[in-house]
Amino acid sequence: MEAWVDALHQRGPDAGWDVLLGTYRRVIFAAIRHYAEDYDDVMDVFARVCEALREDDLRRLRTWEEQPEHRARFSTWLVAVVRNITVDWFRHRDGRRRLSAVAETLSPLRRSIFEHVFLDQHSHLETYELLRGREAPNLTFRHFQAELRATYHSVAHGRRGQLFRELGPVPLDTEPEAEATPAANGFERNTLLQEALARLSPQDRVAVELYVMQELPADAVARTLGLPNAKAVYNRVYRVLASVREELERAGVKREDL
Repeated sequence: MEAWVDALHQRGPDAGWDVLLGTYRRVIFAAIRHYAEDYDDVMDVFARVCEALREDDLRRLRTWEEQPEHRARFSTWLVAVVRNITVDWFRHRDGRRRLSAVAETLSPLRRSIFEHVFLDQHSHLETYELLRGREAPNLTFRHFQAELRATYHSVAHGRRGQLFRELGPVPLDTEPEAEATPAANGFERNTLLQEALARLSPQDRVAVELYVMQELPADAVARTLGLPNAKAVYNRVYRVLASVREELERAGVKREDL
């Protein structure tokens, strides 16, 4: 049983929350920092996450505890919940006007794609049909795919880029693979790395964040993520990094380029 669940039942919601926060504070911050870079944003989102998890005597947390069968570890579930709260916070904070400002430097067609996909939450196919029916009747699907990929690429840099990918409907995984070519510059390499990390599972992503980026000891990461021991952390992180490295090499990024 999770220690916070035991504290919740034995001593009440406040005690349960104190134990949970003491155990998973780093996980929560790691999940938030995947989308937010500015310190003030991180702290504001953290406050919102705490508020959302504590309201109604930990009602949201109790939904996990009350599940008859847990299909995922609590840490994995928690990362997904924090991700949803974080994305909703940015959507509410930025609003349509501020998000639209990102598209000001795009071409008219790409600006329309950005608004349909990221602001109006249309699927890619719906966006194509809307464009064909309104402003680009002669647009071929192949041309649309190229412009769609270019639009994603234009807004995909850094943590804000990750946030925009989350606001989009689905990853771009249905298009033909382009020939592997050397990544042209540091911007492209960083974008490819961000995209590769974004495709990791929540627990894999947090394991890399805590062990590699925050340099926590492996045994501390194991306790935080509910893994059996430090060796399990080593195995998970090295497997993930090998997978990311292979993906980058297929895209033309060599180890010495990173």
